[in-house]
Amino acid sequence: METIPILFNPSTNINHNLNNNTFVELTIINTLGQQVKELVSEYQSAGNHTIQFNGSNLASGIYFYRLQAGNKVFTKKMIMMK
Repeated sequence: METIPILFNPSTNINHNLNNNTFVELTIINTLGQQVKELVSEYQSAGNHTIQFNGSNLASGIYFYRLQAGNKVFTKKMIMMK
């Protein structure tokens, strides 16, 4: 089952919750698998976190955010509609 993509123009918030203190990497990837932006690459404490992504310098289209927290990886589709 596919989840509903995030629609944004030109910015959105990406929320995540950590159960433990861990190293987090959050990147934006295009449909070719190329990283277009690194939003987070740091050790974060347990709890809720919100990262704002501004895609005003990107073309309209489909992107993905990839969140790696410890040994867990999550990927979600985002659609930029200008």
